[in-house]
Amino acid sequence: MSNYLLEYMKIHLISLEQDLEKLQEEMDSIEIGSKAFGQLDIEYNWVSGQITATRHFIQIGEENADN
Repeated sequence: MSNYLLEYMKIHLISLEQDLEKLQEEMDSIEIGSKAFGQLDIEYNWVSGQITATRHFIQIGEENADN
């Protein structure tokens, strides 16, 4: 895997983590049972999944960078 792609994924991961933090801040400011909270919760879980996948791809890329 090219260094460019690994660096891109690391930057993308930072962006996703920032998005997740903003979502959490929004969720903290509204009522838990509200419709808006439910919608944000879905988005929060979606972004969390993207973070997990991106971390996995980075790990695989780093493990195979020397090959």
